[in-house]
Amino acid sequence: MKKIFLLIMSVALFAFVEIDEGAPQIVPAKQAFKPKVYLEKGQVVVDIKLADKVYIYKKHIHLKELKPKEKKIALSMPKPMKLHGEEVYEGEFKATAPIQALGSGHVKLELSFQGCNEAGICYPPQKKVFELEIPKKEIEATPSAAASQGDVVSLLKRGGFLVILGTFFLFGLLLSLTPCVFPMIPILSSLIVGAKDMNTKKAFIYSLVYVLAMSVTYTVAGVLAGLFGSNLQAAFQNPVVIVLFALIFVALALSMFGFYEIGLPASLQTKLAKKSDEAGSKGGLAGVAIMGFLSALIVGPCVAPPLAGALIYIGQTGDALLGGAALFAMSLGMGVPLLLIGTGAGKFMPKPGGWMEAVNKVFGVVMLGVAIWMLERILPSSISLLLWALLFIFSAVYLRSFEPLAQEAHWFGYFKKALGISLFIYGLFLFFGAFTGASSMIDPLKALKSHGVAGVEEKRALFKEVGDLSEFRKILKNSKKPILLDVTAKWCTSCKELEEFTFSDPSVQKQMQKYLSLRLDVTDNSASDKEFLKAYGLFGPPALIIFKDGKEQKRIIGFVDAKEFVKILKEYE
Repeated sequence: MKKIFLLIMSVALFAFVEIDEGAPQIVPAKQAFKPKVYLEKGQVVVDIKLADKVYIYKKHIHLKELKPKEKKIALSMPKPMKLHGEEVYEGEFKATAPIQALGSGHVKLELSFQGCNEAGICYPPQKKVFELEIPKKEIEATPSAAASQGDVVSLLKRGGFLVILGTFFLFGLLLSLTPCVFPMIPILSSLIVGAKDMNTKKAFIYSLVYVLAMSVTYTVAGVLAGLFGSNLQAAFQNPVVIVLFALIFVALALSMFGFYEIGLPASLQTKLAKKSDEAGSKGGLAGVAIMGFLSALIVGPCVAPPLAGALIYIGQTGDALLGGAALFAMSLGMGVPLLLIGTGAGKFMPKPGGWMEAVNKVFGVVMLGVAIWMLERILPSSISLLLWALLFIFSAVYLRSFEPLAQEAHWFGYFKKALGISLFIYGLFLFFGAFTGASSMIDPLKALKSHGVAGVEEKRALFKEVGDLSEFRKILKNSKKPILLDVTAKWCTSCKELEEFTFSDPSVQKQMQKYLSLRLDVTDNSASDKEFLKAYGLFGPPALIIFKDGKEQKRIIGFVDAKEFVKILKEYE
């Protein structure tokens, strides 16, 4: 009986082995996952080798610093595959993080992940601790160690709450002097001038609502960019959005010219007036808030060192509260000039009459100018110059510059005529420049001085376009010359400043000949653009990055003048 039982068990075991031979082999976790964390080319590399038929979930992969200070490290991950509706990785998983995300000295890191076997068995969550030694000089030679940006990150990590808010408010005041904020001045001023029964108090309220709406939007967009690495403002640089926003300004301009009046129906205004004396302005305040919201998203999508530093801090630590408070303080600082100018516009508003009509028409022209400025981001430079030319020429005609002055004309009549003729002449220069290859309003005859369009082509030839991340990495690996990478976009105001005042300088061009100069255009904000930006810890243009021997040496966020840029290029040639 015992022999029969053993025979049956042997046959059953043999059958089981035969049936299971083709199924995925289930291996223990130590064989299924072989994780490593190490330093390579100025980056922290997370490398997990996976056994056959084993996969890990993207959402469960986390890297955390335990020492010297506990914080989450944001990883730049490759594109996952889809399996059962989940994002997963098979074979080998590799992700990176900038080394400046860590502290210097002895660093302890915790890598956590969770995966399954295709046989249907899921492993429990895995955690492994790694210890690295990071020299201080290694930190200083890496991407975000560019002085101003690195200082901002350091301030957020070590500064007191009130010190951080005060410093970022000062950053905002400095940023208010940049071209990113200038277009908001005519927008707010036009809203105030176009409102009825305006006074100092009402102008202050309008300005405050506009600035607060702008600040809240700017802060939320910044926090989302820091947490998810996606720039919401860049997404709003879509041609359809820009055209719609430009049409809003055209509609407001036509209203100021007296073609129609924008407002609530008369019957509804009457009903609201009966309920409250202030109720009539509620619609106006809502409109001002909407314009502040749209202005933050569409008008000024500039990335400056303080903003980049705050976004890096939020991405590294996940501390959206402190990072968001800093961004809010900065945007309030940016809004102070708007508040002062808006309130002043209300205080010095002329009394209703002929003057008021003239002021409305002036701001109507300003609104058309803002519309053209918006469209410059998507139109060829020649078309943009042509639109500016027409605006100046029509303004001159509207001022009746070519009609004779009466003998008893006041001094203002002569001034208006001189201004109109000046506008007309400048408009002609722009008109002529539009057909000769010019690209700048500042110097519309520059193309002629450079013998046709050769000057423009020479400036563009300074850079070779790079398509995507894989192409750039191949170039970076094989280049014997130092590399200068320019991250730019057509909708980036500071990028145009770099183009006009920095790259056009002969001393800069001479120094750039010692570099392989590449340009990444992220105007379209495509998936490959986002992948490139994320891989190098960028949140948008402008950015200038210098590489040497395959490693990043220096990055410049925002505008840099020609003299300073030449010094930097000489340092790393």
